[in-house]
Amino acid sequence: MQFTKYNKLWFIISAVLIIPGIIALFTWKLNLGIDFKGGTVTEIKFTKQVEKTKVEDALKSLKLKDLSIQSASNNQYIIRTVTVGDRLDKQVSDALKSSGDNKIIKFESIGPSVSSDLATKAVEAVIFASLAIILYLAYAFRKVRKPANSWRFGICAVAALIHDALFVTGVYAILGHYFGYEVNSLFITALLTIIGFSVHDTIVVFDRLRENLRLSPSHSFSENANNSITQTLARSLNTSLTLFIVLLTMFLLGGESIKPFVLTLLIGITVGTYSSIFNATPLLVVWQKSIENKKAKTA
Repeated sequence: MQFTKYNKLWFIISAVLIIPGIIALFTWKLNLGIDFKGGTVTEIKFTKQVEKTKVEDALKSLKLKDLSIQSASNNQYIIRTVTVGDRLDKQVSDALKSSGDNKIIKFESIGPSVSSDLATKAVEAVIFASLAIILYLAYAFRKVRKPANSWRFGICAVAALIHDALFVTGVYAILGHYFGYEVNSLFITALLTIIGFSVHDTIVVFDRLRENLRLSPSHSFSENANNSITQTLARSLNTSLTLFIVLLTMFLLGGESIKPFVLTLLIGITVGTYSSIFNATPLLVVWQKSIENKKAKTA
């Protein structure tokens, strides 16, 4: 298949994927969790099964701000609220006595200053990772055959991972609006993992392209790029599919508390596989053609 022949199509598909999420980000914004807003997380376990509605009714008397209740396995509930107070865990436990005997499994309290610092560090982590990837790829591909340029490899790889990060963040804005999914520290962890996976997949294609440029100098850059995608396609799909199956199993059979994290990885791995094949290399080809066309006009 002539992958590089349909570069515009791949870019249009990417735009269709990203634009709804960007609109959601500006319209609804992200549903920030306690990690970024400050508040408390209480994980409580009942000795017998208790309906979620009973838990909600029992906690009304506490007048907790932005209360969120999530059911977990083994008669457990995860209670989130932006209310911070001394011994709030005991107040929650006492309020739920009417619903059944219970025990506090976990209680975490995060102040506004800590959450603000975490948000800043999360943004810094993504920016630092992107810059580090550009520098690493520029160095790793420094001996690539001319007229290719190692810096272009790095920038195109980062462009692909920004595509992935934007898509996942946009999807979370939609999920947060309709299903209450929150952006927390686990989301940032998943996002950085997705970035790493996306770059890993992209490097596989780029490395084969570097070899093809050396072994087949008579072929055009576009031809070598297309051959590189074809030669690595099966490997990329098999690797992604294996990971996808594991994550899907965890999502279906794992506990409620890890489902948002696993779902983020599932979305990211899927779109990351697409961008590595249909964004990073085609973007590199388009850029290279633009440089060659400019040189031809100048000559």
